Parts: sequence; C-alpha cells; structure tokens
Amino acid sequence: MRTPYDIILRPIVTEKSVRLANLEVKSSKTKEKRKITKLTFEVAMDATKPEIKEAVEKIFGVKVEKVNTMIVKGKRKGIRFLRGKKRDWKKAIVTLKPGYEIDLEKL
Repeated sequence: MRTPYDIILRPIVTEKSVRLANLEVKSSKTKEKRKITKLTFEVAMDATKPEIKEAVEKIFGVKVEKVNTMIVKGKRKGIRFLRGKKRDWKKAIVTLKPGYEIDLEKL
C-alpha cells in the first residue's frame, strides 16, 4: 500500500503555478468574482487521478473538486558528443472546492 507521500512527490512553484493558485474568475451571467484555487504538484508516473485526489485531501485536509494530469517530456541535454535526456515526469493540477485554501508559504 502506498502512502500519500509516495504519490505526491513535490509541489511545483513557478510564476505560472503561483498565478493559478490565486486565480479570480468573473462569472459572465452574474458578474460576480469567484476565487479558484489551483495547485500544481509533481506526482508519481503511475498515480491515477483518484489516488492524487485522495492523497491531497489526506495531506492538506482540504476538499478537491477536480484533478488534471499531464506527462511532461524530459528535455534533451548534451555535453560535447554525449547526448542524453532528462526523465519524463507527471504533473497534476489540483482544483480545490470553493472555501478551501492552502498557504503557498507552507509548501
């Protein structure tokens, strides 16, 4: 049995992920603003969306609305005549339910 820490490897903190964490969306019909919190994590390659959802809920004590995953291809690297490639990795963007928030400084 895997622990939640085997599934969630590390948070990804970049300019884009910080913007997603503090996203405000205006409704087209009611014109009211709603805060949407999206967090980005590097996860295990064989982790499924339900496993990721359960792991985030256990680690941070929040409710997850949805999980989007993608596989990021490793960059090609080379030194003189040696050619290599960094490993592929899986990224998960987790959307929290309204009213739940995780402090980015704790990550």
